[in-house]
Amino acid sequence: MSKGMKVIIPVAGAGTRLKPHTITQPKALLHVGGKPVLAHVLEPLVPLEPEEVIFVVGHHGDQIMDYVRRHFHFNSRFVPQEKLLGLGYALHLALKDITDEAVLIVLGDTVVECDCEAFVSAGDYVLGLRQVEDPTRFGIAEVSDGYIAGLEEKPDEPRTNLALIGLYYFRESALLKKHLEELVRSGTTTGGEIQLTDALHRMIEEGVKFAPFEVTGWFDCGKKETLLSSNREILTRLPQPAPVDGSVLVPPVFVAPTAQVRQCVLGPNVSVAEGAVVERSVVQNSIIGEDAHISDMVLDNSLVGRRAVVKGSKRQVNVGDTSRVDDC
Repeated sequence: MSKGMKVIIPVAGAGTRLKPHTITQPKALLHVGGKPVLAHVLEPLVPLEPEEVIFVVGHHGDQIMDYVRRHFHFNSRFVPQEKLLGLGYALHLALKDITDEAVLIVLGDTVVECDCEAFVSAGDYVLGLRQVEDPTRFGIAEVSDGYIAGLEEKPDEPRTNLALIGLYYFRESALLKKHLEELVRSGTTTGGEIQLTDALHRMIEEGVKFAPFEVTGWFDCGKKETLLSSNREILTRLPQPAPVDGSVLVPPVFVAPTAQVRQCVLGPNVSVAEGAVVERSVVQNSIIGEDAHISDMVLDNSLVGRRAVVKGSKRQVNVGDTSRVDDC
């Protein structure tokens, strides 16, 4: 099924809602549930053995390129996106050198629990969906007689609560490419951006039948609050670490093999990345980045960036890479 298939992963967004962390790195490389968001995205694709994985890169794209090349052996290509004109525009750039091959599109800033082989086998054209509490924030699908009957981008009065969650499959990609080119050429936008949803809606109007594929696990990583809530959910699915002498771990917790934990209470809902040091502290509902150093702290609902140093206080922090916070 996947032979000859190409995968497109848009990761060009600036991640403004996740500043200060995205000042120094792309949001796809922020840690959640023990590893970068992008690792959660790419690992399920390995069994598909795609012919090529195309990354649309922009903000700190060099870090994306370096990470992919160091950790994965895909035949990869990186397409620069200089103008942030929406998801549809990003995909338009990625499709320029593709004729009519099968294409799987996976957004690079969300984590989806899905059997990718089952997904691409569900039909010639497949859209990933999930029921959400606030459908006004998403592209919304209507389903009729087993197929997608219509789509609407962030409707004020949504007809359903089935949201598009960033997973799309096209057995043939020429029609998608055509409609995206028309949207770009005509300057047709929704909410000021070239929308993939508009191209999909045009395909449906032309008679393309999209099969709905509802997923149960979908984790938004677009802002601090959702990154922390996604971290909490993902951690519940992981094996719990071995006990640490002199410390108490309250599950769910992830502690990377090279992290050091001394005289701490960690958890629940704590992820500690590689090389981090946490000592004499109480930490819960937080993500500690690579090579960060936490000491004499009580932390809750906090994001601590790579190589940051946080010492001596009870507080909630949102500290970017290489920052230092000392008790005054």
